[in-house]
Formats: sequence, C-alpha cells, structure tokens
Amino acid sequence: MAKQEKYLRSKDVAHILDCSPDDVIVLARKGLLKAVKQGRFWRYRMADVQAYKKRIESQAAKPN
Repeated sequence: MAKQEKYLRSKDVAHILDCSPDDVIVLARKGLLKAVKQGRFWRYRMADVQAYKKRIESQAAKPN
C-alpha cells in the first residue's frame, strides 16, 4: 500500500523559497513549479518544490 503524500500550501512553499505566497501561485500558473489545484487552492509536493529550488540555484550559479 502506497503512503499518502502530504501536500504543502502556497504559504509553506513561500517560506521554503523565500518569496511571497502570491509569487508561488504565479509560478504554478505559469507551469514553472508543479502544482495541483484542489478546489480554489494550489497544493505542492515537497519533491517538486525541492526540484524547483535546486533548478533555480543551479541557474543562478552559472556564469554568463
């Protein structure tokens, strides 16, 4: 039996990414951050948030 995964709220993701919850929702709407819409709320998997954060950090570390 698979373990049910806990989903994070926009507020929780904003804390992890050090941005506002509104910015997190914009990322989800643009498809940059994987998310699931539950009713009128967006929900995020921790693995997807960590993958996004790692991707952003690696882009910031690249020299131009």
